[in-house]
Amino acid sequence: MIKNLLNLFFPKVCFGCSLLLSDNEDYLCTKCRHDLPVTNFHLNNDNTVEKVFYGRVKIEHATALLNFEKKGIVQHLLHNLKYKGHEDIGMFLGKWLGYELSNIPDYNTVDVVIPVPLHKKKQRKRGYNQVAKFGLEIATALNADYIDNVLIKTTNTKTQVFKKRIARWNSGNEVFTIENNSLIEGKHILLVDDIITTGATIEACVNILTKAKNVKISVASMAIAS
Repeated sequence: MIKNLLNLFFPKVCFGCSLLLSDNEDYLCTKCRHDLPVTNFHLNNDNTVEKVFYGRVKIEHATALLNFEKKGIVQHLLHNLKYKGHEDIGMFLGKWLGYELSNIPDYNTVDVVIPVPLHKKKQRKRGYNQVAKFGLEIATALNADYIDNVLIKTTNTKTQVFKKRIARWNSGNEVFTIENNSLIEGKHILLVDDIITTGATIEACVNILTKAKNVKISVASMAIAS
């Protein structure tokens, strides 16, 4: 009865198409789940994401769960995650990707999961880092530590998703710093983010994290833009 009342006043809607969900559906309707543009990079040993960073920074392994297209299901998902307060989308995607990575030997050597950070002002305004629950679920699946006090963002920048590619590239000089180096020295780090566009943000983060001694870095994101 309580569940029915909640659905009456706060109906569950699909975060992909905004239609009402049935009782046996969560986050996405059956059609949107079926239509999700899943990459399967990590399942098919596809190095598409790694190629983004060739000649820029050294990455051990890299993957993205979904393909991002403008006005597509993934854009709606990320919009709901980042701007509508639906943090559980990150948890949903993290459990999904975490389970798949836990069955791949290359990712079972990960010691630490680190999220790409938000600037403290942006996080205070939004109330959360949209990558946090995604990273936490992956860390749990990989039996790794989740650490969010090592990589710190010191410059507040505008969102990158809707900028043109050249503008995103030129704004890649985002400023990060590293603290508590000893927590990651000698570790295999999995750096997680919501979307990879030009790779400039990940590149900047890797350049900072490699200031710690003997670290190896892999990358996992919710989505990658075409």
